[in-house]
Amino acid sequence: MSSPFRAAVVQASSIPRDSLASARKAAKLIHEAAGKGARLIVFPEAFLGDYPKGASFGTPVGMRRPEGREDFRRYHEAAIDLDGPEIELLSEATHATGAFVVIGVIERDGGTVYCTALFLDGEKGLVAKHRKLMPTGAERLIWGFGDGSTMPVIETGLGRIGAVICWENYMPMMRMAMYDRGITLYCAPTADDRDSWAATMRHVALEGRCFVLSACQYITRGAWPEDFDCALGDDPDTVLLRGGSMIVAPLGATLAGPHFDGEDILYADIDPDEVIRGKYDFDVAGHYARPDIFTLHVNVGPQRAVKREGGE
Repeated sequence: MSSPFRAAVVQASSIPRDSLASARKAAKLIHEAAGKGARLIVFPEAFLGDYPKGASFGTPVGMRRPEGREDFRRYHEAAIDLDGPEIELLSEATHATGAFVVIGVIERDGGTVYCTALFLDGEKGLVAKHRKLMPTGAERLIWGFGDGSTMPVIETGLGRIGAVICWENYMPMMRMAMYDRGITLYCAPTADDRDSWAATMRHVALEGRCFVLSACQYITRGAWPEDFDCALGDDPDTVLLRGGSMIVAPLGATLAGPHFDGEDILYADIDPDEVIRGKYDFDVAGHYARPDIFTLHVNVGPQRAVKREGGE
C-alpha cells in the first residue's frame, strides 16, 4: 500500500451559468487545498455546469413549455466540452500542485448533457470520466444516462480511486461492481444534503472497507440570476444545498464532517493500511463473497444508438 497522505473534500458553491468562472474558482481551491498538504481533492456533483435545484424546465406531464426549452438551452450552453478551456484550467492546477482531483461537471455531448465525474492526475491531466448511470427523478428530464464503459477505478500512488455519484450510492449492484475493482478511495460527489446521507456514507465505508470522500455544494438562491425558475422561491438567502460533506474511514469512523455551516474545505489524514486492516474480517468481493449463490454480471461495453459496419 502507499504511504499515509492528506485528502480534502471541497464544500463550495459553483457559479451557475458560468462554467469558466467555476473552473477558475475550482483551480483556486485546488491550490488552497494542496497548499495545506492535500494530495487527493474531491469536489461536489455538477460543480461545473451547476446543479439546478428546484428547477422544473417547464415540463408538466404531457407538456413542454417554451420557457422550459429556453431553460434547457441555457443549461446546455453552460455545460462543458472535455477539450474546452475549463479542463485546461483544471489540468494546469493539478499539474502545478501535483494533486489528484475528482470533480463533478455537466458534460456536453451533442444535444445531450451528462452528469459526470472527471478524474485529473497532476502528471497526466484528464485521465478518465464516469457518467452517472441513473439520474434521479426530474434529473432524467435534463441528463442523459451513462453506461458501463465509464466506471473506472484508477490505480494511483495514493490508492485505487473511483467515483459513484449521489444516489448511485443506493444501487447495491453498482457498489459491488466498484468493490470488485478493488476501490480504496471511494469518491462520492453528491447533491444530497439530508441528515441521512451521513449514514449512507458510513455504510459504504464499512461495506467496502474503503475510505469514502463525499462532497456537496453549499449554495444559496442568490448564486443564480433572477430569471432562474426555482420552486423554492426567489429569496437570495434561501439555502438550496447546505453541504454535509464528509470523510469516512474503512471501519466507519468519521474523520471529517458532516459540515453544514457554509463553504469550507475539510481535511483528513489517510492511512492506506487501514483498508487491509478492515478487510481482515470482511471483504465483500473476496473471502466474504458467496459466488456459488450470488453473482453479478457487469456490461462494460459502450452502448451506442448507431453502430456502423462495413465500408472502406
